[in-house]
Amino acid sequence: MRYAQGGGLTDAGRAVRERVRLEAVARFEAGETTSTIAVTLRVSERSVERWRRAWREHGSAGVLSRGSPGRPRLGEEQIARLERELERGPLAHGWEDQRWTLSRVKTLIGRLFHVSYTVEGAWRLLKRHGWSCQQPARRAVERDETAVEVWRKEVWPEVKGQRRSAAPGLFSRTKPASR
Repeated sequence: MRYAQGGGLTDAGRAVRERVRLEAVARFEAGETTSTIAVTLRVSERSVERWRRAWREHGSAGVLSRGSPGRPRLGEEQIARLERELERGPLAHGWEDQRWTLSRVKTLIGRLFHVSYTVEGAWRLLKRHGWSCQQPARRAVERDETAVEVWRKEVWPEVKGQRRSAAPGLFSRTKPASR
């Protein structure tokens, strides 16, 4: 399953955001106050102040959105390379099994591109580009059913330990009968 790319606003949403900023510019030029513009455009005064400062320093172009600060730090060519490397599998990158974990993907991104992502950031990046959590479709060929059954019957009871019996002598200050 592939997810919608861009994670966030749609093209229509971005267009509305740009229209609001350009409307603010027209109101700056008309001499309206920050609070009036904020109420009219239904945005915070802080945003209007930031836009006004950018407008003074860089004109109308300074007010245009530069996109979300949370946008991916990898370019499209890097994403394509990452996908090729992920398809090669973890064994090709030095891990001992064929499971891609988020921690491994994060490490791979760091090795390939010298860019630091958090585990959550790596997940968002993968999700945005159509990757998803994977569960094994079938059991491993190497699985030894006899060994698993022996472990369940012999080893697990020892690891689990014996249950303690309810012995006299235990008390609780919250129960009146134990005082």
